[in-house]
Amino acid sequence: MAKKVKKQTAQVPFSLSRWFRKISTTQPSSFAVTIIVLAAAIFLFGGGLYTITAENILPSAYVSGRFYFLYPELSNQFISDTVISTLLYAMGFIGILAIYQSTKHAYKPRQAYMMLIIGVTLLFLAYLFLEGAINIKLGR
Repeated sequence: MAKKVKKQTAQVPFSLSRWFRKISTTQPSSFAVTIIVLAAAIFLFGGGLYTITAENILPSAYVSGRFYFLYPELSNQFISDTVISTLLYAMGFIGILAIYQSTKHAYKPRQAYMMLIIGVTLLFLAYLFLEGAINIKLGR
């Protein structure tokens, strides 16, 4: 099969065969693959798959003079549930990355301390808001 493809590309002008060879031998960077995998994981953790596959899902609700952005039960969710939880998971992950980056700046203690404080704050806020959202859904 490879000989057949080589033979066919040999008949193509040189610039096109060079372009074909470049595309067929490229490898994605590990950074790009990592970002794509993490984005997919955060999307799935946030409930994105349910939002895509569910029928008749509402963005939010206005019932008896009150807006509901979080569905009051665990059995269902609004689109805003997905958006809120995905943003909170992303905020927690950014906090973890900031904590990790703080370890790389040991030779700059002020910058390392600031990154550590920012990371811990983001992680703590994401945890608190996610716990609050779960408590709202449980009706506590």
